Amino acid sequence: MVKNTLEELIEELENFTQLKFESIPDIDLYMDQVTTFIEDKLGYLKRNKKDRTITKTMINNYTKAGILMPPKKKKYSKQHMILIILIYYLKQILSISDIQSLFSPIVNSIMSGKSSGENLNDIYKTFLKIEDGEVKAFADSFKNNIEKKGILNENCDKSPEENLNDLIMIVIMLVVKANIEKRMAEKIIDNFFKE
Repeated sequence: MVKNTLEELIEELENFTQLKFESIPDIDLYMDQVTTFIEDKLGYLKRNKKDRTITKTMINNYTKAGILMPPKKKKYSKQHMILIILIYYLKQILSISDIQSLFSPIVNSIMSGKSSGENLNDIYKTFLKIEDGEVKAFADSFKNNIEKKGILNENCDKSPEENLNDLIMIVIMLVVKANIEKRMAEKIIDNFFKE
């Protein structure tokens, strides 16, 4: 039972759908269209169905924080959409303050007219490649770690208590790795993006 469920979870993780660059609208959208689009395309990433992927308040707060450019005539461009998508991903791990430090140079450059946003397009395309590669690498690493623990071993008869202990250790392993990676991301932001 545990083996089958873990295999299904790994498969679900590997079969995620990326929001390709070409799928982001090239036309400017009103706020309601932005929230509907993001909810439709990224809603599958929510942990609970009741959660909201993005709200009007969030978008307004990102704009006030300088993480997002103000809309032009109440419309949001493809660059706005890219930033909103990246913010959604990053805020799962980083604080809004860290995201602001990370993106404010890009936002300021776009707002001042020094940049057309092409570098943001490149960042998003690279993000997609990184995400795809990291998901595959994670799935392989996860399977290897689980096999070492004997959970996916079909010939192993474990008690429910032993399975529970193994699952606790797997969660701890994942959290420790995520915490180490989060701390490294914060150190890079602190050393290169904060004054």
